[in-house]
Amino acid sequence: MTLRVVGAGLGRTGTHSLKLALEQLLGGPCYHMMETFGRPDDLPVWHAAANGEMPDWPAFLADYVAAVDWPACAFWRQLGDEFPDAIVVLSTRPSADAWWKSANDTIFQVSQREIPPEHSDVMGAQLAMVKDLLANTFTPDWTDEDAAKRAYEAHNAAVRAAVDPARLVDWQPGDGWAPICDALSLPVPDRPFPHVNTTADFRAMIGLDA
Repeated sequence: MTLRVVGAGLGRTGTHSLKLALEQLLGGPCYHMMETFGRPDDLPVWHAAANGEMPDWPAFLADYVAAVDWPACAFWRQLGDEFPDAIVVLSTRPSADAWWKSANDTIFQVSQREIPPEHSDVMGAQLAMVKDLLANTFTPDWTDEDAAKRAYEAHNAAVRAAVDPARLVDWQPGDGWAPICDALSLPVPDRPFPHVNTTADFRAMIGLDA
């Protein structure tokens, strides 16, 4: 397999729903941060990439037809170059304020938690990777609202400026199937677009409200 979709959108822009949609469209797995829970050997590879040491992307992602969400979205330039026939999907929220609220209520809170000693191996490695990823590829001040919103806007602007418009799908979850199917030359499925992993879903899954 080879990547047919490079997801450039940051986490909390409908990426889990997008993952499920792309898997339905393309008939293969889509990489998402959730993959790292079942693939702990991937963590040092992503951590090294966050610190500037890129892997052999085709070999590393050989089992996937698409990649969305962090950590992959941090490397949209490299993945776009490595897979020139892939479309680039920039998933966004309606505003930086909406994105910040969702991100801060979920992934940023999780990323600041202390890891229980009994889970310090894999969870500790994941947390260390995420912190370096955010600091090195997003903004060192990712816990600061103003800095994070500026970084969000700058990230989206950089994607729009760099990617050929003929290749770019600028997408929000409410846009549904059509823009993605058009870009992939695939028919629109006769089923609703997936809608999963709301803020409430995420907080319940990760125990933030426990």
